[in-house]
Amino acid sequence: MSEKYALADQSLKEKLYKKIEDKTDKMIQIRRYLHEHPELSFEEKETGKYIADFYKDMDVKVEANYGDGYGVVVTIDSGKPGKTIALRADFDGLPVQEETGLPYASKNKGVMHACGHDGHTAYMLILAECLYELKDEFDGKVKIIHQPAEETPPGGAPGMIKAGVLKGVDAILGVHGWATTPYGTVQCTIGPVMTGRSSFKLTIHGKGGHGSAPNLANDANVAASYFVTIAQTIISRRTDPFDMCTLTVGNFDGRGSFNVIKDSVFLEGDVRFMNVAERPIIEKNFKNIVKGLEIMFGVKVDLFYNADYPVLDNNEDLTKEVQYSLNHSDIKELQTVDTTSRNTASEDFAYFSNEVPGVYMFVGEMPDNGVYSAHHSPTFVINEKALPLAAKTVGAAALDFLANK
Repeated sequence: MSEKYALADQSLKEKLYKKIEDKTDKMIQIRRYLHEHPELSFEEKETGKYIADFYKDMDVKVEANYGDGYGVVVTIDSGKPGKTIALRADFDGLPVQEETGLPYASKNKGVMHACGHDGHTAYMLILAECLYELKDEFDGKVKIIHQPAEETPPGGAPGMIKAGVLKGVDAILGVHGWATTPYGTVQCTIGPVMTGRSSFKLTIHGKGGHGSAPNLANDANVAASYFVTIAQTIISRRTDPFDMCTLTVGNFDGRGSFNVIKDSVFLEGDVRFMNVAERPIIEKNFKNIVKGLEIMFGVKVDLFYNADYPVLDNNEDLTKEVQYSLNHSDIKELQTVDTTSRNTASEDFAYFSNEVPGVYMFVGEMPDNGVYSAHHSPTFVINEKALPLAAKTVGAAALDFLANK
């Protein structure tokens, strides 16, 4: 990379690394406690209180119950003029029954940290504590955003933004641990890195009847089956083949008795895209197919189509700066800075990066034995060695950003 950026004094970063290493056991204890006590999106009352309580002995501004849920915002002020960098971590769990067999498995039936947000919170709490202890040695402010409800639309980010969390913020950084990526790798890519998403629900109303006399009924299952098939042509025939797009029908509720023609069927799913220009194209063709379905099969369709999470786009200039920082920060655990990888999931961090320059990275947390489970699965586990690496990665990038006048 030819660009040259100012960097924080390496000795300051080494102090940060040492503090993170000294507090790693504490970090893991926090992560395991949170793993045992997950809460669902917009219901994270106890988690929010736990986070706010962590800061009670620090001379920092703490704002609890921030936004539409239980968000916590902490401002670490050096007392010296400078820029403001925001660091964001989410903390909600998922409606998944844990099957890991871990000694610190979830104690809340049907709820699990199956995406690693417990790890995000643990690394961020310790990083914040370390930055607080070093605040006399950097300029400007660090704003810690503990965000609830990432997993459930509309997400916790819009409410926090509406409440003013980004006021005075110059840039924002975030990290997601990723179990499919080897430990020691940090992915930091310019441009679109996570998909935008739309979700849909539709109920197809026909006419019920007996299986022996289909001519006297109007089978909603047949219309629904046709829809599942034809909707895929939106991706294969209406979007640019060079653009990543998917359309998934995740729920098809057409169950009934074997000899009864159902009068209605419910379907729901989502659409994802890496190029924001594809969003209106997909929506237009989706709704055209629904209209055609009504005409072709003589059914009535109730449709809910919601454009929710935006494409997560890493700001080019800020990403180059962060890449430079990572390549010049001497983080011993960091083996590879991958500048090309993208992720086909969606993230409400995109709302933040739509408002101010943002960079969202992935830190590899694949278990050392190379065996991993998918995010959101009941057997999902992380490599806890990735937590201090995440803290050092975000911490070094933040200090360098504040030093770059």
